Amino acid sequence: MSLPFCLRRAGLNNFRTSFYRPSLRFMSSQYSYILVDRPEPAVALVTLNRPKALNALSSPLFAELNKAFLQLDADDTVGAVVLTGSEKAFAAGADIKEMQNKEYSEVYKTRFLEDWTQLTKTRKPIIAAVSGYALGGGCELALMCDIILASPTAKFGQPEINLGVIPGGGGSQRLAHIIGKSRTMEMVLTGRNISAQEAEQWGMVSRVVGEGEGQVVKEAIEMAKTIASKGQIAVQAGKEVVNAAYELNLAEGLRFERRIFHGLFATKDQKEGMAAFAEKRKAEFTNS
Repeated sequence: MSLPFCLRRAGLNNFRTSFYRPSLRFMSSQYSYILVDRPEPAVALVTLNRPKALNALSSPLFAELNKAFLQLDADDTVGAVVLTGSEKAFAAGADIKEMQNKEYSEVYKTRFLEDWTQLTKTRKPIIAAVSGYALGGGCELALMCDIILASPTAKFGQPEINLGVIPGGGGSQRLAHIIGKSRTMEMVLTGRNISAQEAEQWGMVSRVVGEGEGQVVKEAIEMAKTIASKGQIAVQAGKEVVNAAYELNLAEGLRFERRIFHGLFATKDQKEGMAAFAEKRKAEFTNS
């Protein structure tokens, strides 16, 4: 059995065939700019698919991305999602050809870029597997995900200043929360790219994986598989409370976390999880 095209493109052609399991719902035929597959029964893999443009982000691409994530979020068989690009570029930036002739009145009236953050409303965890360039909109797209794993080849940056503009997809705001004011100012005002190793030191990525083509996608799928093996209600609650920490002060955040924690005692998964621990067996979560 040969690997599907999206896995080969992501550099996974050296995987053992047994690692891949046939898709439960093959969706890629719906799209022109992305590929959607199921490398594990409870894990979805979304691959940006504009190789000639280094996966430059355009409005049509984001329309497909938003549609795919809405479907995956509503699919009870999906526990976690991996988002990746190619070995050369996760996404090298926004599509400048699409933007260069736009006027202020047009971008203001049409709320240009506003729907590019729809991804952040996904309740299920999203892991970005980043190789190569993640610049401008590509860096912002990675920052919208919940966990970032980086290949040693990854390069992150907000070079919009070189085009006479600033980040418009949340880069300045999300980076300031993650790496602080001074480093964000450096990236936004100089346009300097940083390496995967710097991004790890600054707390921008969870970790840099080992070398090897497709390794970052492989590790992201394994992490997603681990997350998907947990109870979905608790996983989604965990994502919700961590995200709340960016919007609430400490006292409000602690109160919110405690209320969500209390609420989980109304779930069957809480009863099963604690019973399994007491009985020294593996929990069998039903996501209820």
